[in-house]
Amino acid sequence: MEKKPLVILTGPTAVGKTALSLALARAIDGEIVSADSMQVYRYMDIGSAKIGPKEMQGIPHHLVDVLMPWEDFNVVRFQQLAKEACAGIWERGHIPIVTGGTGFYIQALLYDIDFTENDADMGIRERLEGLAKERGGQALYERLLQVDPASAKAIHANNTKRVIRALEFYEKTGTPISAHNEEQRQKKSPYRFLYAVLTRKREVLYERIDRRVEQMLKRGLLNEVETLAKMGCTRQMTAMQGLGYKEMLDYLEGRLSWEEAVHIIKRDTRHFAKRQLTWFRREREAVFFSVDAKEEAEVLCELLARLKRERITDYNEG
Repeated sequence: MEKKPLVILTGPTAVGKTALSLALARAIDGEIVSADSMQVYRYMDIGSAKIGPKEMQGIPHHLVDVLMPWEDFNVVRFQQLAKEACAGIWERGHIPIVTGGTGFYIQALLYDIDFTENDADMGIRERLEGLAKERGGQALYERLLQVDPASAKAIHANNTKRVIRALEFYEKTGTPISAHNEEQRQKKSPYRFLYAVLTRKREVLYERIDRRVEQMLKRGLLNEVETLAKMGCTRQMTAMQGLGYKEMLDYLEGRLSWEEAVHIIKRDTRHFAKRQLTWFRREREAVFFSVDAKEEAEVLCELLARLKRERITDYNEG
C-alpha cells in the first residue's frame, strides 16, 4: 500500500509559520492541522497567537478551538485527534499540513509513537502529584535528574506535569522515558512526508518575538486572562501554564509588576524558541529552510520544489 502524504511545516515561535502554511495549503490543495498545545483551547486567542476565522482564508483548520480551557490536553490526545483529522483530509483527496511548534506532538504523529504504557493505573501519578504538593516540584525534578538526566535536561524544572509524567514512566517500566522516546524516534514513519523547519537569524527572531509580545499586550492579553480567571481558570490548569497567561495571572494577583511581567514573557518566549530549535535540530529527517531576507513566494517555491522532488505532492495530482 502506498504511503499517504504528509507535510510538516514547523519552526520556533514567531518565525512566520502561519502565513507560509496558508500559501502552501493553497498551492497543494492542503488542509491545516494545528500542532500547537495552546491554540486547541477556546477563549485563548491572543496569548496563543491563534489564527482568526477571516485569516484562515477559507482553508480548513483542524485542532483549533476544540477544547475548553479546563480540559486536559496532552500528546496522547493530540496524536489521536490529529490522526482522525488526517484521515478525513486524505479521504477528501487533500494533503494534511501539520503546522505548529510543539515538537513532541509532531514527532508522536509523524512516527506513530506508541503510548500504550499510558494504562489506566493512576496510582503512581496520584502519589507523585501528592509529593509535588507536599515537597514542591523541585524535589521531583531532582529525582528525575538522578533516574533520567536526559529527560531532566529537556524538561523545564517548573514543568511539574511533564516531570511527573517522566517519573511515572520510569516507575512503571524501569526504563527512562528518554530512552523510550529515542527508540520510538528510530521507527520508520508510516507516511510519505516532508519535515520542513523554518529558521531565522537569532537576533531577527528575538526582535520578532518582542514585537509579537507587545502586539499581544496591545490587543488585550490582560483582558483575555481576566476573562479566563472569571470563568474559573486557575494556574493549576494545563491551559493556564502557557507563556503569557501565567505571567498575566501573577500581575493580576500582585505577584509581579507590569514591567516584570512583560520582561518575563519576552525572556521566557525567547528561551522557549531556543529550546524549540534545539529539539528540531535533533530530528534526523528535518529539512531546514532559512526565511531571512526572502520573500514568502521564494520560500514557497523552495518548499514546492522539495515536495515535488520527494514525490509527496504526486498523491494529489491524479
